[in-house]
Amino acid sequence: MPIEFTDLIQSHANEVRLCTAESAAGRIRAESDLVVLDVREPAEFASGSVSGAVNVPRGFLEFKIAEVCSAADPPILIHCKSGGRAVLAAKTLADMGYSNVEVYFGAFEDLVAAMG
Repeated sequence: MPIEFTDLIQSHANEVRLCTAESAAGRIRAESDLVVLDVREPAEFASGSVSGAVNVPRGFLEFKIAEVCSAADPPILIHCKSGGRAVLAAKTLADMGYSNVEVYFGAFEDLVAAMG
């Protein structure tokens, strides 16, 4: 029997680094070299985004990530609407050799609020 989406997310969430909205906001404000990767769809991104974030939809991540990060070790913070796609993206990037990836696992609105 196949596993459900929520089980897949939970399984991968145990394999990636997660952070809170406050921690993510602090990193975004303090780290000039941080790549903030928004893996939501373009329409979601257009309706509101975190300052400086780069939009690479989850479905195109494997094809587009080299355009955003050509090295394997830049600090990357991934977020989406609620955390699920971000977790899957982080797992994918780890599988591709990216070694410095963290996920904001929570509501996009909470991240925006933490940014002030």
